[in-house]
Amino acid sequence: MHKVQDDRIISSHWQEEDGIAETSIRPLRLADYIGQERVKENISIFIAAARERGESLDHVLLSGPPGLGKTTLASIVAAELGNPIRKTSGPAIERPGDLAAILTNLEPGEILFIDEIHRLNRSVEEIMYPAMEDYVIDIIIGKGPAARTLRLDLPPFTLIGATTRPGLLSSPLRDRFGINCRLNFYSVEELTNIILRAAGILGLTIDEVGAQAIGQRSRGTPRVANRLLKRVRDYALVKGDGTINQVMAEQALKMLEIDEYGLDNMDRMILDAIIYKFGGGPVGLETLAAAVSEENDTLTDVYEPYLLKLGFIQKTPRGRVATEHAYRHLGYPVQENIEASLFEDEGE
Repeated sequence: MHKVQDDRIISSHWQEEDGIAETSIRPLRLADYIGQERVKENISIFIAAARERGESLDHVLLSGPPGLGKTTLASIVAAELGNPIRKTSGPAIERPGDLAAILTNLEPGEILFIDEIHRLNRSVEEIMYPAMEDYVIDIIIGKGPAARTLRLDLPPFTLIGATTRPGLLSSPLRDRFGINCRLNFYSVEELTNIILRAAGILGLTIDEVGAQAIGQRSRGTPRVANRLLKRVRDYALVKGDGTINQVMAEQALKMLEIDEYGLDNMDRMILDAIIYKFGGGPVGLETLAAAVSEENDTLTDVYEPYLLKLGFIQKTPRGRVATEHAYRHLGYPVQENIEASLFEDEGE
C-alpha cells in the first residue's frame, strides 16, 4: 500500500516532532483520558472483568482516523491491567519468523500492540490465527517432502491492533478480536479540555477562550490540537509575554493561515479549484489532483476526509462537487439548484 506523506501542521498523521510532545503529555490512566466516553466505559468494564477472572483481556481492535489516541489508549489498557506492553507495527513485521520471535518472547499477560495492523502480510497474518485463538503457533521446519510442523505453546497474551482502515482487515483476522472499539472525532469542548490539560503539564499560561480558539481549528483531532498549541506558544513568547488568550491564539493561527474551520491553504485550493475552475463540479479525482498538483492517494487519504466531514464537498458517481457551505465559506455567490443532478448514474 502507498504510504501517504503529510507534513502539514494540521496533519493528523504522526510526525517526528510529535514524539517528545505526545510522550510528555500523554495520559496514563483512563480517568485522565479525555473524550471517547463510550469506548472508555466499555474498556473499563472488560478490564475489570478480566482482572476479576484472573485471565488475560480479550483481544482488542481499535479503529478510527489517525491522531485520535489509539496508541495512547493501548498504553492505558496495559497500565490499568498492570502488565507490560510491547509495541510494533504491521509494516515492521515482514516475515512469519519476525512475528514468531515476538510472540515466543512475550511474558504471561503481556500486551502486544500492533499499529497499522491492516498492513500485515497475509503469510504473517495466518500465524496470528492460532496464536489469538489457542495461544499456539505452528512453525514449518525444512522444505519439500522433509518439511514438518512444530507447534509451540505461547503464554496467554492480549493483542491490541490499531487501524485507520478497518475495511482492509481480512474477515478471519477481524473476527478474532473479541473487543472492537471505534474512536470518533472529538468535539470542540473535548479538545479545549485536552489543550488546557496539556498546557498545564507544559507550564503554559492559557485561558479557556484561548484554548477554545485552538480547539475549534484542530480538525477534531488531539494530535493536531497539541501541535497547534506548541505553535501558538511560540508565537505568544515572541509577540507577547507568553500568555495565550483568544486574541493571541487567533493571531498565531492567522499567521499560520489556518481558518476558523481548521482549513489551510491546500484545503482552500481544492475547494477553489472545484468551484472556480470546474464550475462547482462534478470533477473526477485525477482531473482535480492534476489541477492542484497533488497525488491521487494524498487527495483521497489526507484532504478529502475532513472536507467531507465538514460537508464542504460531496462524492457523486460523476465526481467531486462543492456544496453550498463551501461556496459561502470562500465567499462565492451560491449557485441556484446547486444540489440538483449531483447523483446522476454516470461514471467519472
